[in-house]
Amino acid sequence: MSHAIGLYRRLIAANIRSQMSYRASFWMESLASFIATITAFVTLALILERFNNIAGWTLWEVAFLYGMVETAFGVMDILFSGFDPQNFGLQVRLGRFDQLLLRPASITLQVLGSEFTLRRLGRIVQGLLVLGLAFARLHLHWTPVKLAYLPVTFASLVAFYGGLNVIGATITFWTVESIEAINIFTYGGSELMAYPMQIYQDWMRLFFTYIVPAIFLNYYPALYFLDKADPFHLPPVAHFLAPVAGFGVLAAGILFWGFGLRHYQSTGT
Repeated sequence: MSHAIGLYRRLIAANIRSQMSYRASFWMESLASFIATITAFVTLALILERFNNIAGWTLWEVAFLYGMVETAFGVMDILFSGFDPQNFGLQVRLGRFDQLLLRPASITLQVLGSEFTLRRLGRIVQGLLVLGLAFARLHLHWTPVKLAYLPVTFASLVAFYGGLNVIGATITFWTVESIEAINIFTYGGSELMAYPMQIYQDWMRLFFTYIVPAIFLNYYPALYFLDKADPFHLPPVAHFLAPVAGFGVLAAGILFWGFGLRHYQSTGT
């Protein structure tokens, strides 16, 4: 275990040194990421200022949802960059993945440490800023259980998005080309979870409840943190299913990744 951690740290350190060798480019990309994501929230804020609420959720309640999703997705985008389906699919197609298989180290660890995209910090900063403003404006009633559950919810969101990335990367073993369909659940899922679930049609809400359990990762924890009533009348345990949903998807992704490795055949390039 200590050897694996040491190897991962060396891989990440090499990635960081590589990115920081072009500091002007790094800061410009981080700033661009910040501006692109904060513009989306400013647009939402202007709309909610005009109509006061969306499905009974005020601006700062929606900001809580938005800030949690954006921050968690940004952290995942840094930690699981190596499993990004588009980039990973390119490595498979070019035969570079075969080079990793020849090295005497865990292939999963090598892929995980192959990318560490620091420019995503702009998205994380933006998400933390929105989340901090939401905390300040909502005056939430914090209890020891809520304080303990908040980081668990956040980690579950990161695990959920990371698991989807691992699944998407594994699919490229058979498709070779990049997988756009997985973006429906990663990028599309982040957009969906940034808003109250009442605004979606029944079929979509049911899909993201019983097929892809996204509703339990941000919406139901938010109901608990904000002391809001559950409009769908699920059992109270629904508020605490974030770790089951998030780490369950990550575990499924890791199992699927293992299956893909056992059945991987080189592209021959």
